[in-house]
Amino acid sequence: MEFRQLECFIAVAEELHFGRAAARLCMTQPPLSRQIQLLEQDLGVTLFERSSRQVELSAAGRRFLRDARHLLEYSARAAATARRTSGGDAGHITLGFTAVASYRLMPSLIVRARKRLPGVEIQLRETVSTDLSRLLLGRELDAILARSVPQQAGIESRLIEREPLVLALPAGSPLCAHEVVPLRLLQGQPFVLYSPREGKYFYDRIVGAFGLADVQPDYVQRASQTHTLLALVRAGLGVGIVPDSARELRLEGVEFRSLGQRDLYADMYLAWHAQHDNPALAAFLRQVAEVLPPEA
Repeated sequence: MEFRQLECFIAVAEELHFGRAAARLCMTQPPLSRQIQLLEQDLGVTLFERSSRQVELSAAGRRFLRDARHLLEYSARAAATARRTSGGDAGHITLGFTAVASYRLMPSLIVRARKRLPGVEIQLRETVSTDLSRLLLGRELDAILARSVPQQAGIESRLIEREPLVLALPAGSPLCAHEVVPLRLLQGQPFVLYSPREGKYFYDRIVGAFGLADVQPDYVQRASQTHTLLALVRAGLGVGIVPDSARELRLEGVEFRSLGQRDLYADMYLAWHAQHDNPALAAFLRQVAEVLPPEA
């Protein structure tokens, strides 16, 4: 059974006249009749009741007409989907990210992608930073939003955000009186710090900044996630340094102040396999690049 035979059958079924159906299909009547005969032979049923005066659908033909229409509609949709997938307008990608990326950056990327690429399904997978690179290298993820990227051949990346680190402090803290809180004012202050393992990126940057400024806070607690750190700050355990996007959590009882440190920031990269074969990922990367400044 061929799709051309289905087209011929539907034309005859709708016209109930071989001559009109042949004209509709831009063919002569003999090859049309032959296509119907071959289809009936393939199916092992009679689709039309023929007489010298008229053509009518048999019971089997009436039932088959509905299915034939569905088959042609499905094949047309399948062909269109294949073309859209090849062009990146349809398909699937899996994007890995850490919790902090979900505060501001990731939602804005997804909202834009859904508008520009409505046929692309984006599966989100949240995990800790230490797992992102492993999952990307293992091709369990198509792309990742990460603070650092694997230094390995075949991995490409693009810096997509650089945000300042800011001071989070409990409402009512004497430090709230300052618009800008320089690091020297944190000398001896109870301080909630990121974990050196799960929060290694922030741990290294913050401890390094304190070292360069010759400031020694009183490290009272460590936390692996930003929202946990902020909860501890809100409880009055101490102050902490977090990415500016943490403001989006809008935690009551937590205030934020600039540190006045232009060199104290957090980078976010989008990383992916250079030799990927996913047109949907290529389309996603193109639409992300459209809103970024040209690379130096």
